Amino acid sequence: MMSNIAKDRTAHSLKKRGSVSPLSGHEFRQRELHGHIKDCVSTVSHMDVPSQRDDTSRLTVQVENTYQLGPAKHFPVVTVNHILKDVLTNYLQEEQYEPELCRQMTKTISEVIKAQVKDLMIPRYKIIVIVHIGQLNNQSVLIGSRCLWNPKSDTFSSYVFRNSSLFALANVYAVYFE
Repeated sequence: MMSNIAKDRTAHSLKKRGSVSPLSGHEFRQRELHGHIKDCVSTVSHMDVPSQRDDTSRLTVQVENTYQLGPAKHFPVVTVNHILKDVLTNYLQEEQYEPELCRQMTKTISEVIKAQVKDLMIPRYKIIVIVHIGQLNNQSVLIGSRCLWNPKSDTFSSYVFRNSSLFALANVYAVYFE
């Protein structure tokens, strides 16, 4: 059987290491007097009893709200309109309508437009580029598109090109990513 002094020292050393609940030696003895003790010592992984050392070693952290309710920089529609005009004019100025060639040109033109718009480095916008090329034969074409849209932050840019044999429609959709 351990003496009361040895029990106090053991409880104190365990308390210092933070491996038991912070009971004083007197409280530990009271538990021993009121019931049978079967070496029941509760263990914890963290001690919540503050000391003077802990208060000085804790760092103060300031937290600020960084959530934005809209884009800090709006999408430059006018600049993208100039890109669309330049790319469509350069690629299609002298071209005649041929179905297979135009199919490949839509892919090429859309990739060129997307690369030039991404070079503007507009943060947090998802860029979608769609190009349509068709033959000019006195017919009409209606083109529509749908998506979920926030008119405060989302926008688009569009340009129509025509020459003697074909027409081209290029759309750039800029959807703000929150």
